[in-house]
Amino acid sequence: MSPSPRRPTLADRLQREWLSGGPLSAALLPLSGLYRALLSLRRLAYRIGLKRVQALPVPVIVVGNWIVGGAGKTPTTLALLALLRARGLRAGVISRGYGREGDGVRLVTRASTAREVGDEPLLIHLRGGVPVAVGRDRVAAARALLAAEPGLQLLVSDDGLQHWRLPRRLSLLVFDERGLGNGRLLPAGPLRQPPQPLAPEQLVVYNAAGPSTPLPGFVAERRLAGAVTLADWWAGRPARMEVLLDLRARPGLLAVAGIARPQRFFDMLSGLGLAFDTLALPDHADFAELPWPAGTAAVVLTEKDAVKLPPERVGALPVWVVALDFSPGADFEAALDQQLQKLFAAA
Repeated sequence: MSPSPRRPTLADRLQREWLSGGPLSAALLPLSGLYRALLSLRRLAYRIGLKRVQALPVPVIVVGNWIVGGAGKTPTTLALLALLRARGLRAGVISRGYGREGDGVRLVTRASTAREVGDEPLLIHLRGGVPVAVGRDRVAAARALLAAEPGLQLLVSDDGLQHWRLPRRLSLLVFDERGLGNGRLLPAGPLRQPPQPLAPEQLVVYNAAGPSTPLPGFVAERRLAGAVTLADWWAGRPARMEVLLDLRARPGLLAVAGIARPQRFFDMLSGLGLAFDTLALPDHADFAELPWPAGTAAVVLTEKDAVKLPPERVGALPVWVVALDFSPGADFEAALDQQLQKLFAAA
């Protein structure tokens, strides 16, 4: 049932060289130099006032990274929202809405589709239970969300670290096991911006087994929280570990993942003793057509995939959604509390 291995592409080779360097990466260094120059000019424009950081009436926390690709921003955002809620703070989320149709500002609702607002913003709205607005212009998205939800006390930007028009009082930098890759800027390397010393208003979260850069930070604990049927997931019912463990006895199981690093999901399932075939899809796969072969007996998939798959589309096929439990840890909570105290004292 597993698909045949595909032939590596030029993009695959570049991804490998983004980690270790190589002739293709070296050949792209002149373009990286041009990219660096453009970044410097853009920073200069803000420094001399040709461009301006916009003002917003509430503080903004940006969750982002220096490296391209999925490093774990969305799980970090969801964990942050839970911590803010536990502290009695009402937060909303703004996001570009990667992969959606159009760039304009749009408020996310339960009736929204991933095609309209993006899979990650829809997941954050459904799983996090918070107001969300999407827009290429995150400042405009923030103003639209605050107009619709005037009781919000702060905003969290899912990505947007390099969206400099957006004011931010605190930034969470997320790194996975890739760290800084080969240390080169796009396109010779994976870096969106040059590395720099950590500022007092920045916290680092490592979505990896340990620190992957020299920056001091907090290593998050990442584990599977359980499973729930697709219909129950859409109804808002929680995942349970006993449901996931029961799938160890399920024959013909196919694990599907349309995320940045599908193998991580597959390894976590294997670690719990599940036996399955795998189907790795491109990140943000749209599920316009059901991707598994006819005759598939049962499917497990991620929450990021579930938001693009209403239950009626799978018919009688058993499909379970596997949830992730992501915790930055007690030390991170203490550091966050210190930052929140400073953030609201200066408000």
